[in-house]
Amino acid sequence: MIRKIAVVLLLVPLAILMVMFAVANRASVVISLDPFSTDAPAFAAHVPLFLALLLALLVGVLAGGIAAWLRQSKWRRAARRLERDLRVARAEAEDAQRRLAATPAPPAIPTIAYRRPPAA
Repeated sequence: MIRKIAVVLLLVPLAILMVMFAVANRASVVISLDPFSTDAPAFAAHVPLFLALLLALLVGVLAGGIAAWLRQSKWRRAARRLERDLRVARAEAEDAQRRLAATPAPPAIPTIAYRRPPAA
């Protein structure tokens, strides 16, 4: 419950700030991917400033997420290997317990009482 309240307390103000930013920055800007021709670029798009900045933020978040995911691949691989080893070890332990339970108990060894000789 506390987590939901914390999420609401963080996301609602963030959403309000994003709406305020979008309303305040509606001016159109030119986005061009042609570095050689600034006057007549091969591809140019007129988009609102807030949309250009939000798209840049989205691309950055996606690039960071992909980089982190790729960087953690060795840990995921190790976790899969350890999980597989654990499954094999548990199966071996269960098999050993079944075999031990199926084996008849050895005959009891008689115990001999040992008495100390009297002290001299």
